[in-house]
Amino acid sequence: MTRETVFSNARIVLGDRVMHGTVQVRDGRIAALATDGTMLPGAIDLEGDFLLPGLVELHTDNLEKHFSPRPGVQWPSQPAAHSHDAQIASAGITTTLDAIAIGDLHARPERAERLAEAVRAIERGVEDGTLRAEHHLHLRCEICCADVIEMLDGFAAHPLVKLVSLMDHTPGQRQFVNIDKFRTYYMGRYGYSAAEMDDFIERRTADQRRYGEAHRAAIVGICRERGHTIASHDDATRAHVEEAAASGAVISEFPTTIEAAAASHEHGLAVLMGAPNLVLGGSHSGNVSAMRLASEGLLDILSSDYVPSSLLQGVFLLHREGMNLPDAVAKASRNPARMVGLDDRGEIAEGKRADLLRVRETPHGPIVRTVWREGQRII
Repeated sequence: MTRETVFSNARIVLGDRVMHGTVQVRDGRIAALATDGTMLPGAIDLEGDFLLPGLVELHTDNLEKHFSPRPGVQWPSQPAAHSHDAQIASAGITTTLDAIAIGDLHARPERAERLAEAVRAIERGVEDGTLRAEHHLHLRCEICCADVIEMLDGFAAHPLVKLVSLMDHTPGQRQFVNIDKFRTYYMGRYGYSAAEMDDFIERRTADQRRYGEAHRAAIVGICRERGHTIASHDDATRAHVEEAAASGAVISEFPTTIEAAAASHEHGLAVLMGAPNLVLGGSHSGNVSAMRLASEGLLDILSSDYVPSSLLQGVFLLHREGMNLPDAVAKASRNPARMVGLDDRGEIAEGKRADLLRVRETPHGPIVRTVWREGQRII
């Protein structure tokens, strides 16, 4: 049976303009666009609200928070996965790559065990059709961890993997060039004493010397064999970007300096930045601001990172600061979709998936009113 839905009286955000009109959806795909209204009695009147393509998220750390909502608390896996999914969908994200930590700087075996449970819970939700958004996996590989290759072997062949990132959170470089910022962050998060922090820094620095280069090469080899898209994380210098490009990376995640972002574009890497950086007016680690990169034409993709709702908020902040709305929306929809080979979505155009988002702009920011995935309402 043919399933058809018509959305009328909408401000439709297309790839190159905003059009007031009507969208016809048939069997989960966009069938037609029109600039006029409709008299069809079953049409959904959007009352002048924006109609956006569903947002596409490449790097969310939100999943783990639902499995461990407080220190020492382990939430049941399936309810945790569905709670994460509901939060993602209600933020207007219809496709998400859930970030899974492969390797742990803090050597906590329970975290690795819980992440394996998280993947199984996502698998079950995909299989039984109970998840609202479409879920894939992003493997965040901490190259300086002793067991990262062993852990990666357990996930590299997983059919949901869409992206692998090369990460190095060794103190004193990349994200934490400022060692005092590193101390403040980790002592506050994990409750380390000053002596414990000194020991931690010393061990992590030694691990980088011992494992970093060899593990980077091994992970790149696995990705090439499997055909996985590669991202480089927290590039700070031109040398970092050149190393990433030589490894086959196509995305620079959260570059920490304008130098690294500019070098990324020179080497053909798309620049991804966190929407929380936009919302908060800058980086909590003291690195380059996402808005500055946007003003320099060096921002290609937005990610909600650790706050799902920040993605849509970041889009409208870019628009408020002068970027045209179609370009701002593309950074959270079409651009990320294309980077991981999901060319069937990310824009409102005939033949594309009807992943759609109804948004009302208010004095307090954009509000998600309704979300559809392949023409089916999920929020």
